[in-house]
Amino acid sequence: MTRVRVEGFTLSLDGYGAGPDQDLANPLGVGGTELHQWLIPTRTFQRALFGQEGGRTGVDDDFAARGFQNVGAWILGRNMFGPVRGPWPDDQWKGWWGDSPPYHVPVFVLTHHARAPIEMAGGTTFHFVTGGIHEALDRARAAAGGQDVRIGGGPATVRQYLREGLIDELHLAISPVLLGRGEPLFTGLDLRALGYRCVASVASDKATHVVLQRQGPARA
Repeated sequence: MTRVRVEGFTLSLDGYGAGPDQDLANPLGVGGTELHQWLIPTRTFQRALFGQEGGRTGVDDDFAARGFQNVGAWILGRNMFGPVRGPWPDDQWKGWWGDSPPYHVPVFVLTHHARAPIEMAGGTTFHFVTGGIHEALDRARAAAGGQDVRIGGGPATVRQYLREGLIDELHLAISPVLLGRGEPLFTGLDLRALGYRCVASVASDKATHVVLQRQGPARA
């Protein structure tokens, strides 16, 4: 059965999932890169993003690696795809990741502005969805072919899916960093009332990894 998962979503100690003022120089917002010091050195990240061997193994790499297992499609908010706001000015921007993004499966990007799909090297195709989170999830489930759907972020996108009870499992990496401002994840949410419970907590020297699962029947 297809599950909907969030993997490797990193939070600061003060609850921010991204820094403020995203632009080309700051893809994760100002200070946002500091959140991911648990992830960047891992063997999984180095291989997936840079095609390099080596990197750290251990708890952090185990969680990074599981985030790519049995994933048949991704959903991203538009800000995760790029810094462009409003109508697309042209078709030049094709994501942060170069010609061969690390997804290798269909990726559904939430947006208010239509755009033709983009086929990239390595099996990634970006599809732009203007009909909202339910349409994106329906299309992602169909494309996943029985595998899981991974919600990649950002915070506003994850929050929308959590509010609807559509996420089955959420892996958070809590980084020992204070951002002070940025994009919060849990504003306006009562996770307990939504049926989420903590089922695992494991610490490394770079992050505390927490896994939440939604108890009860799956939501359509």
